[in-house]
Amino acid sequence: MRKLIVIALLLAGLWGGYWFIGAKATERAFAGWIAARQADGWVAEVDDLTTQGFPNRFDTIFTGLELADPDTGLSWIAPEFQILALSYKPHHVIAAWPGTQIIATPLQRIEVSGRDLKGSILVAPTPALTLQRSSIVLEGVNLSSSAGWTSGLERGQFATRQLDSGQNRHEVHFEAVNLTPALSFVQSKDEDDLLPPVFEGVTLKANVDFTAPWNRAAIEEARPQITHIDLTEFKAKWGELELWLAGAVDVDDQGIPTGNITVKARNWHQMIEVARASGALAPSLVSTVTGALQFVAGLSGDEETLDVPLRLSGGTMFLGPIPIGTAPVIVIR
Repeated sequence: MRKLIVIALLLAGLWGGYWFIGAKATERAFAGWIAARQADGWVAEVDDLTTQGFPNRFDTIFTGLELADPDTGLSWIAPEFQILALSYKPHHVIAAWPGTQIIATPLQRIEVSGRDLKGSILVAPTPALTLQRSSIVLEGVNLSSSAGWTSGLERGQFATRQLDSGQNRHEVHFEAVNLTPALSFVQSKDEDDLLPPVFEGVTLKANVDFTAPWNRAAIEEARPQITHIDLTEFKAKWGELELWLAGAVDVDDQGIPTGNITVKARNWHQMIEVARASGALAPSLVSTVTGALQFVAGLSGDEETLDVPLRLSGGTMFLGPIPIGTAPVIVIR
């Protein structure tokens, strides 16, 4: 019995020593990263940085955190941010964001608030810390921009998984319930009363290729850019409008997409009104587009259901043969 007690005390002492050394090493690593960003010209400040969680966890808590990348103008301010990890599996972490934080770009400042913002992040156990898998849970999230728009969702989940089928390819999945879009014409009291203020449900599934891995360099140097999107499913229910999209596009160095997306819409007349009200469709084209799509829908035997290709080419979107507006520019700051 005495030997067992001695062995148990010895093991406890060794484990305690491991935890203490690991905790201090974790703090030094994060403090060193902050110092390295300052040396690179970033705004990188933290009021306090501590690691706790003895004996089985390395829970690092940042208070008064502020980061700003001078190259992109992207900044993030958080009163508290937590990175939680098991001491025997430090490459699998839980990230916990504060109830309120600020994200800013050169164009706007966005206040983000939420009841629950947590993420599970698994990275490769190498110095590059390449992202392998992530899952972020969102509850009661609201966004308010200095540019005048607001957005939010009741609950949602965003997940990614690195795929072996292509270099720097990730499977992306997003679901949201009661999503309020950042569209001023929807949130205002439009006299046409086009749509309710929220999407009842949104689902997105896609495989996305990037120019580089999502790892430490993606934060420290430059964000990887999208080169290809294979949209396997996008579906949304917005009032009486039900929308499905699927297809694939390539994205060039300027962020301009080229490819074909199949659009299926039930009660599609509302889609035309949304495009008109948002400015995506010029008023002079409304009657032409409506007539053409009425003809296409009629071919299927159901004039309320539309099944038509959306083509993106040369920076322009075409619905069938008709140009309907400028294609979105896809750039990650």
